[in-house]
Amino acid sequence: MSDYRAPIKDMRFVMDEIAGFKELAQLPAFAEATPDLADAILDEAAKFAGEVIAPLNRIGDQQGCQLTAAGVTTPPGWKAAYDQYREAGWNGITLPAEFGGQGLPNTLGIAAKEMLCAANISFSLGPLLTTGAVEALLTCASDELKAIYLEKMVSGEWTGTMNLTEPQAGSDLALIRSRAEPQADGSYRVFGQKIFITYGDHDMTDNIVHLVLARLPDAPPGVKGISMFLVPKFLVNADGSLGARNDAYCVSLEHKLGIHASPTCVMAYGDNGNFGGGAIGHLLGEANRGLEYMFIMMNEARLGVGLQGVALGERAYQQALAYAHERQQGRDALTGEALVSIGKHPDIRRMLLLMKSRVEAARALTYYTSGLLDRASHLEDAEERKKALYLAEFMIPIVKGGGTEMGIEVTSLGIQIHGGMGFIEETGAAQHWRDARITTIYEGTTGIQANDLLFRKLMRDQGATAKIVFGEIHATVKALAASGKPELAGIAQKLGVALKMWTDSSEWLAANAKSNLAGVLTAAVPYLNLAVIVCNGWMMARAALAAAAYLEQGTGDQPFYRAKLASARFFADQMLPQAIACAETVKAGDSDITALGDAVFAG
Repeated sequence: MSDYRAPIKDMRFVMDEIAGFKELAQLPAFAEATPDLADAILDEAAKFAGEVIAPLNRIGDQQGCQLTAAGVTTPPGWKAAYDQYREAGWNGITLPAEFGGQGLPNTLGIAAKEMLCAANISFSLGPLLTTGAVEALLTCASDELKAIYLEKMVSGEWTGTMNLTEPQAGSDLALIRSRAEPQADGSYRVFGQKIFITYGDHDMTDNIVHLVLARLPDAPPGVKGISMFLVPKFLVNADGSLGARNDAYCVSLEHKLGIHASPTCVMAYGDNGNFGGGAIGHLLGEANRGLEYMFIMMNEARLGVGLQGVALGERAYQQALAYAHERQQGRDALTGEALVSIGKHPDIRRMLLLMKSRVEAARALTYYTSGLLDRASHLEDAEERKKALYLAEFMIPIVKGGGTEMGIEVTSLGIQIHGGMGFIEETGAAQHWRDARITTIYEGTTGIQANDLLFRKLMRDQGATAKIVFGEIHATVKALAASGKPELAGIAQKLGVALKMWTDSSEWLAANAKSNLAGVLTAAVPYLNLAVIVCNGWMMARAALAAAAYLEQGTGDQPFYRAKLASARFFADQMLPQAIACAETVKAGDSDITALGDAVFAG
């Protein structure tokens, strides 16, 4: 398997030209985020990911985690690598300095996160969830709980989890049965079972902080009666030292298609009768607002999972490209040269450029959204912060749904380029696809992302945020058309058509939301796919504008800019026309599905 090499050049281009890192670095909160510091961090992150974490990827896939009497053990090398990760300060790179973090922009931190995900997605999942848990505690924990837990979670000394799913309650959290009983001292006793809990137990840290959704005795039914509780693996004494073992145990490990080295746990709370029954926990925020708080964590996680699709696509592309250069087979159809590398064959070149351009587009959209979150937190003007937040929230389902679906398709193309050898585990090509396959499922399936985009984002403000996005894309189309460059004008034409497909489909959905709800729900995923294509095309168009300007100036890395422009043109030619088909699918409604009712599924 070829080694992972972080694509620093493209990352930095996207940070500066798409996400606006240079502008963000001018904000008072990010005064220390100088270009030199950014370069140093990216270089060090690339070394750490490539030299320490990436070599463990294959070991983790082959050996996985084990459940022993003492708890879950991670594969060889895992704990030592995590110690290095923590000691180097990578866990707190974007987290508040108040609790020991570095407080750097997300637009810088996201590049380091991508490197970690690409090097070893199983390893990266622990820090991803810890960061999400920190964000939730920053929002809703009491000052006392913040003082006890945050510094050690920010440093990575303790990790965090999110506990939503139960055997009878998958995505329908209204069915949650876990319960919490109040105690005289202000704590709670938590009872219940949770499934699919990533890093629910492991041997890399001394303590694990579980954020658990459960119901109070007087809670109203449904999602309005869910509260969130902090339940540590070990109780914490007044002086910060660890106390007794809490009644929170992993009772089983799931056997999975991929991400074998990420322990996916069945967690039992209150089964052992410790302390007279129940795991000791603490209410976070107000009662019955747990789902609201969990979505703070969920948004962080969904952006991170979209990034996982980008990272796995990049890793698969690098390996496929290396193999295409090495593997000799066939005759060059154009020159007649015999026994050439398969990278000379037009169809292989098409697949490679499809992988490359789709990864670049999804990376740009993910980093762009990360920049919006920076603005939502740190711009001085309240209205501008609100606008940035709404735009970021609008983009998150597009990033998550689009990045993960892309990751599966691109890693599958990587197997295809390897041919029969891609189906053989020894090459490692299959692992990328197996690891990517979960990403469209966890933290909300693609269908859930589509419904979120449609009902919670597009329609929550009568399309006002969407119209801002449409307007910005239209401005990019105009800039491309006005450039006087034929290659940019061609991108403008295709992006303009794709944008019209998106705006027309949005209007159709809004008009039919009440009268044809089934048809609108059927159209949700095609609509999400349409949004992904247009937004990714927009990002590539912006990249093309920037690259063309550098080429005209004759400055910077000219071969890189020529490749970037070619990649953008390829995306416009190969991907943007698919917007037309998506729009037709959106407007087709559900008549074919509903005409015969359930009889349509009869054998």
